[in-house]
Amino acid sequence: MGSVEFEKRGRVAVVTLDEPTKLNAISMGIREGVIESLARIQADDEIRVGILTGRGDKAFCAGADISTFPATPEQARSFIADVLPVLEAPERCRKPLIAAVNGMAFGGGFELAIACDFILASERARFGVPEIQLGLLPGFALLRLHDIVGRPKAKELSMLGEPIDAAEAVRLGIALRTVEHDKLLDEAMAFADKLAGKPHMAVQMAKSFYNRGLGGDDMRYAVDAFPFLFQTDDVKEGVAAFRAKRKPEFK
Repeated sequence: MGSVEFEKRGRVAVVTLDEPTKLNAISMGIREGVIESLARIQADDEIRVGILTGRGDKAFCAGADISTFPATPEQARSFIADVLPVLEAPERCRKPLIAAVNGMAFGGGFELAIACDFILASERARFGVPEIQLGLLPGFALLRLHDIVGRPKAKELSMLGEPIDAAEAVRLGIALRTVEHDKLLDEAMAFADKLAGKPHMAVQMAKSFYNRGLGGDDMRYAVDAFPFLFQTDDVKEGVAAFRAKRKPEFK
């Protein structure tokens, strides 16, 4: 199923992003696997809850795969049009989803996590939207983050691009709670089992109610607006510096 492992444990499905050598970055295989897995969760009446996590101890998902980054505004528009449906897919799934964040959740990985209904964070987890370091801004997070942490903090996170730890993520309301790293999946399963034991129609209606109004015009705006940043020299410098592992010199 793409670069994603799908495991059914009774009434719970565990979806594991499975490219640890690339820090589970959002490759084509990861994208396809996430979409297919969530469709499978939605279609299977026996599955009540889904868990998303990452393979390995370093990363839940490190964000975009820079090696396949678009080079022109036209390519950027196609890229964001392909990626945004993946990042918002957890919101559109009728069933509750838990992100078990086992390591870094940066950029698109952070966005995939906040699109889930709950985040349980390993004590080793780190969260951030570092796109500003490439001369860019987050796409999906720009539409959602201020509703979670408030506008000033969302601006700070987006404009500075500095990561926060798991405890700060809980304080800001991004993550539900932190757990010991080695017990993360067990804790996520225990939480999922509790949810699975509740009246499933009421749970699904609660998700639908709280998520009402998401999507729509703001998504189309993100697809249309994001590519314009790729016309700037700062993006070329930011991407080149990232690949060369040096500090960018923005003009």
